[in-house]
Amino acid sequence: MPEDKIIARRKGHLGQVIFNNPGRHNAMSQAMWEALADVMARFDADPEVRVIVLEGAGERAFVSGADISKFDSERATADRIKGYGIAVNRGYKAIQYALKPTIAKIHGYCYGGGVGIAVCCDLRICSDDASFCIPAAKLGVGYGFENTQVLVDLVGPSFAKEIFYTARRFDAEEARIMRLVNRVVPRLELDSYVQEYVEKIINNAPLSLRATNLIVNELLKKEGECNLTLCERLVEDCSKSEDIEEGRRAFMEKRAPVFVGR
Repeated sequence: MPEDKIIARRKGHLGQVIFNNPGRHNAMSQAMWEALADVMARFDADPEVRVIVLEGAGERAFVSGADISKFDSERATADRIKGYGIAVNRGYKAIQYALKPTIAKIHGYCYGGGVGIAVCCDLRICSDDASFCIPAAKLGVGYGFENTQVLVDLVGPSFAKEIFYTARRFDAEEARIMRLVNRVVPRLELDSYVQEYVEKIINNAPLSLRATNLIVNELLKKEGECNLTLCERLVEDCSKSEDIEEGRRAFMEKRAPVFVGR
């Protein structure tokens, strides 16, 4: 792991990804983007992990964007800029297409690439002190098609244009109104609130979660690209699983089910 700037922890069925660069408000270097993709792949392949939470270290930020102290070394030439872009897109896709449910746990600054990371997650829960910004227009940066598409799918074209056109900071309540985040909670309650959400998800059937995740991703594809065969197979996997029998028995016995993911 690059200087421990990306920390990966597993606690039971929870996989934690911690952006650990608090001295720079958890700004992302190329090495961190590469490590992020590797960590997500490892958690995705771990059968014990059922939920992945991404969060920032320290008190000030989720992720504040790119680490400008690395610009001279990472973006000095066209080839290096291209390599940096490949690393960023790999990190985004590892989150967006993760097989496990993903939650962005956001406090403080969520800027630039931080917003990109957050919108690639399935759920976004933020504290009331969070702020959001994509300052591309102030830097002369053009956002690519795929990354823009994810934001448009989430908030709609008008809000997406407002975020890009103004390049201003949006507070947590504005983010909630735009549907940029699912929930806003008081800062002191963020940890416990996310933990409760994690427990709710972990206690549900893993195959059902996987089916929902992948089917929704298929629905977001362009017309004609949706893999209906995959969607049908995912539902069939649930109907043939041990967990569906456990769910039925638990319901009849008036107890909480214990799902195993098969």
